Amino acid sequence: MGNMNGMMKQMKKMQDQMMKAQEELKLKTVEGTAGGGVVTIVANGHKEIQEVMIKPEAVDPDDVEMLQDLVLTAVNDALKKIDEMTAKEMGKFTGGMNIPGLF
Repeated sequence: MGNMNGMMKQMKKMQDQMMKAQEELKLKTVEGTAGGGVVTIVANGHKEIQEVMIKPEAVDPDDVEMLQDLVLTAVNDALKKIDEMTAKEMGKFTGGMNIPGLF
């Protein structure tokens, strides 16, 4: 019975550490870029966009679709980097296993 209590305490400690790590991810940011840096998106670890930067040379009134594509590419780049950062941070607790729904 004591072994079970020890295991439960260990699980609770790991859960607390994981929750803390998830909160810390909100403080970390990544940059996604496109077009050689003419469009930059800054997002936090909770996938919230913090900043959108567009250099003037990216703006062509005759080619709005190009700017839209650049923004989309930069956002997707940022989201991919967040997923990688999250997997790395949370992998410390899961031993590298990808557990669906965990994060």
